Amino acid sequence: MTARPLRLGMAGGGEGAFIGAIHRHAAALDGDWRLVAGAFSTDAERSRRSGAALGLAPERVYPSFDALIAGERALPEGERIDALAIVTPNHVHAPMAIAALDAGFHVFCEKPMAMTGDEARAIAAAARSSGKLFALAFTYSGYPLVEEARVRVARGDLGAIRVVQVEYLQGWLSQPIDTGGNKQAAWRTDPAQAGLGGCLGDIGTHAFQLAEHVSGERVAAVSADLAIHVPGRRLDDDVSALLRFANGATGTLKASQVAAGEENGLRLRVYGTRGGLEWSQMEPNTLTLRWLDRPAEVVRAGGPGLDPRTVALLRTPAGHPEGYIEAFGNLYRAFAAAIDGGRERWFPGVGDGLRTMGFIEAVIANAQGDAKWTEIESGDLA
Repeated sequence: MTARPLRLGMAGGGEGAFIGAIHRHAAALDGDWRLVAGAFSTDAERSRRSGAALGLAPERVYPSFDALIAGERALPEGERIDALAIVTPNHVHAPMAIAALDAGFHVFCEKPMAMTGDEARAIAAAARSSGKLFALAFTYSGYPLVEEARVRVARGDLGAIRVVQVEYLQGWLSQPIDTGGNKQAAWRTDPAQAGLGGCLGDIGTHAFQLAEHVSGERVAAVSADLAIHVPGRRLDDDVSALLRFANGATGTLKASQVAAGEENGLRLRVYGTRGGLEWSQMEPNTLTLRWLDRPAEVVRAGGPGLDPRTVALLRTPAGHPEGYIEAFGNLYRAFAAAIDGGRERWFPGVGDGLRTMGFIEAVIANAQGDAKWTEIESGDLA
């Protein structure tokens, strides 16, 4: 645990929102964070009601984001927030993140990082100049057995990586609920709020980040197709991409929100010269390993043979599911550890944000153009 609970503020995530509550549960899981302030809505009265429901002091519930930054900055250093969680639609990620970083606050932001690559680079510059930390909610990289998969690939268990296959299938947008009053669907399919990609930005970025994080390899170029299957929808609801990795590996990425009947089907397979692995988000306690020269292995969360870095992410005994909020909590715990004395624990941050924004832009450029392959920008901070 941290030396003291870190003080967390929140932008967005008020009544009727989904992801704000997830952030609050995850941040509270290990006692490292305490929510003390927020501007929970662009509607001042709704923000006030949300703050009251969360038991916050009325003077720390602000009518606007600007008031939140100004009010917290005016407080003594020992009272103001340590970090701001941004849990809003995508179009305000960049202005909020930059303002918070410039004001001296660390930032934990929902993904994607921004609306455009230029906005993402502006956030990266603000983080660098402020000296503050920036984290991104690529939740699935917080699962214990995702860490186990990453460790085993990194130490060479599978040999040189040749093939990476990742898919993220949902069915919740199979009907035009975005025009039928569903607010979560409406903003995710609105270019003014979601940005350049619909399904691509919402879940395609999760798949891309997971593929690079576990494989340890960078995608150099993509060949892609974007589709809109629901008539009248303004942003893509289905993504298919071939991946060409810098080390010569090949891969595929499939993301869809119109795969009728699918719930949250994120699956990853990585194959090397000696073996392969498979992990599924809906069976997160199991990692399957397959070998050329011996029977397949099933590795279980809490079971024997896990790397110490994996064990450090576990909270429950073997056989007790470790799920979505626990994975999210691992990111908040690592973020807190980095703030509290600079202890080194990995969490997704600026680099992941720049890479995923480069992926979005490369897929769109390729799908709209005539080139067979489109290169992804390096995502370096310079």
